[in-house]
Amino acid sequence: MDIPNFRNITDSALCDNANMTLKLATIAVYMLGFFFIVFLCNFLHIVFRPLSQPRIISECIVGLFLSNLPIIRKQTSGEGIHHTLQYIVEGAMILHMFVVGLEVDPNIFLQVHLPEAKVAYTGVLTTFVMASLVTQYLYIPVEINYPFNLCLSLVLSGTACPLLTRVITDLKIGKSDIGRFVVSAGVHNDLVSTLFICIGFLIFDPLMNFNYRSIKKILIMVTLLGIETVLAAKLTPLIMNWVNRENPEGKPMKGSHLVMAVAYVVMICSFSPLLGDYNKVLSAFLAGVFMPREGRISKMMISKVNYFFTAIFYPLFFFWVGMEAQLTQFEAGRLLTWLKLFALFVIATAGKVLGSWVSGVMLGFHWQDSIATGLLLNIKGHFHVYLAIMASNIKLTSISTSIAMVFASFFTIIYTPLVVANIIQRARKRSPTQRMALQWLSPSNELRVLLCLHGPQNVSSATNFMGISRGPANPGIMVYLTDMIELTDKIAATLAHSEGVDAVTVTDPTVVEMRKQINEAVNTYMNEDGDGITVRRMLALSTLNNMHQDVCILAEDLMVSLIILPFHKQQEAGGRLNLGHSGFRHVNRKVLRHAPCSIGILVDRGLGTSKISRSTISLHAAVIFIGGKDDREALAYAGRVARHPGVKLTVIRFLLEATGDSVSTRITIAKSNTSEHQEEMKADDECFADFYDRHVAGGHVAYMEKYLVNSGQTFSTLRSLEGQYGLFIVGRGGRVNSILTVGMNDWEECPELGPIGDILSASDFSVTASVLIIQQHSLKGELDGLQEEFSIM
Repeated sequence: MDIPNFRNITDSALCDNANMTLKLATIAVYMLGFFFIVFLCNFLHIVFRPLSQPRIISECIVGLFLSNLPIIRKQTSGEGIHHTLQYIVEGAMILHMFVVGLEVDPNIFLQVHLPEAKVAYTGVLTTFVMASLVTQYLYIPVEINYPFNLCLSLVLSGTACPLLTRVITDLKIGKSDIGRFVVSAGVHNDLVSTLFICIGFLIFDPLMNFNYRSIKKILIMVTLLGIETVLAAKLTPLIMNWVNRENPEGKPMKGSHLVMAVAYVVMICSFSPLLGDYNKVLSAFLAGVFMPREGRISKMMISKVNYFFTAIFYPLFFFWVGMEAQLTQFEAGRLLTWLKLFALFVIATAGKVLGSWVSGVMLGFHWQDSIATGLLLNIKGHFHVYLAIMASNIKLTSISTSIAMVFASFFTIIYTPLVVANIIQRARKRSPTQRMALQWLSPSNELRVLLCLHGPQNVSSATNFMGISRGPANPGIMVYLTDMIELTDKIAATLAHSEGVDAVTVTDPTVVEMRKQINEAVNTYMNEDGDGITVRRMLALSTLNNMHQDVCILAEDLMVSLIILPFHKQQEAGGRLNLGHSGFRHVNRKVLRHAPCSIGILVDRGLGTSKISRSTISLHAAVIFIGGKDDREALAYAGRVARHPGVKLTVIRFLLEATGDSVSTRITIAKSNTSEHQEEMKADDECFADFYDRHVAGGHVAYMEKYLVNSGQTFSTLRSLEGQYGLFIVGRGGRVNSILTVGMNDWEECPELGPIGDILSASDFSVTASVLIIQQHSLKGELDGLQEEFSIM
């Protein structure tokens, strides 16, 4: 019987334990190294924050620097590490392009008539043509290769839409008109350029030096891609809708359903690569484009993948870039190397700027906006860097040339903060430097009002508004009575141009008759009771989509302090408001965002039917004062109404009753201790004290106080006022931490009226009480970075 050699067994076990310990230690070192990379990226991003540089710059610097340190390259020189990094980057890039496609709506091709699409496609065309003509003389590929130059031209024509969106948002212009325009154009640009790259892969084989594929191979790939597209577009909604129904929002996602959904997506993305050797990254992009974007599964994939990229992949991606493109192989001593770098950057930039400028001229954009749009659309991102590195990996270009392409991509990102700073600077210059509001209007100055009409049905309420708003006969009120007429094809065909660039006359019989009726009614009123009122007739003729621009331009040119817009709903015979005109509702909302002065929305429920006499009291009006800049503006307007002898005005001030030791009381006290709240309360008290001394103390205006605890009591108090007043004057909002209105926004039917105006204008409120909702002008030029929705285009 053989006796086992216990010593050999013990040595083998010890050796296995040592190997396992060594592997665990190696993994721990790699994990610490990865966390160190992430830490350095965050630290460098903080350092670059004063320069407004996006995070990708710090990730690039850290990744390229660390991966090219001799000690790091020595520790990571093994083939296993290179292959592992390659697999990780390739898998992550597949996810990246899938999400990029998933966030794009394929119906975007139905919007080619939009200005954003025209600018994007013109930029792609000019850049592609320019690059195709020039790149062949730069010796980019190792050997002369015209198909490769065409593919490179497509890459230079592209835009990194995800990165562009993130940069625009981080630099605080995402809500501006040019920010929204650039992001929308970037989506068009990114989709078109990537689709052309997908088509190019069908025709040329990058692994075979961009030789033409056989007709048979092309037909096989096209067939498989067609099947993949049909499955993604038709079968996917059925499966995802079933998963979404089985897992409603608010409940945990079932693990089996999640695994099934992810496995199905992987199957769709792998269909053409496994069966037809199509590129995995491009296949994932096409599958994402045609899959539905709505639903819990799609939103979950987008959010999780984006978080994975930001937190983990992007720092690791540039470490891989540095490993593949060793900086010591960058031929900095050769003039041709620098020529390639700067030529690629100049071609991409000049092509985009030229395309944006040409399309901007045709669309009537300012040349500065066109150039800024072109510069922002030139931004390149991770996909373009990935393609540059892969070109050297498959021996199409030298490592030095690929590094030059990577640097050229980074140059398109570095200048973006300067472009945005120029946009903000120009927006500040165009922002008003004077508060065009009633609260700041000197009593010795004439009040200028832009009073808008939809038609003859608004004339009677407009004339009564002019009457109660006139104030003292000297200086009086200047009213620019403006007809808001929708420009249809029928009306456009009847326009007659007279002398001057902007001089047009509407000859449409319906419009002519409508304006004639308005003129006759206004002239009749002015002859009877026009003391202190001067009326000028104006016209805002535009499509509903651009009507707000005409109104705002008129208000700015005429230097008015107040715009009055009719509510989009009209009162019917029974007293209730109808559904109204949704187009004019959108016009009102846009004017509220962009107006260069204060704005009022007039809900007419009887103001136009009553005859307001100057000898006897014929209108009981109330102004609700809770606090905030809009309420102060409403109070300033009410001061003019108080001067009318036929109006009995009552000021109702809602005050917070904070007594006891309840939770709401403690919260209210805590909120009121903030500096912003203290300043607002001080401004409210000063404004109200001035109004009280001018009007209430002399007995001309009645005064009431309502002590309330919460928004529920505010609602019930407003309801109790039904039937007592024919006109309510309220502020739209602008209140700081007001406990008396908190939560009211949750049930607003018309948010443009604000919480108080919405309650008073509700269909179940009084049918005889008109409401004037006022929003005070905000001096946006004082905002740091113009973070609100500013307009510049």
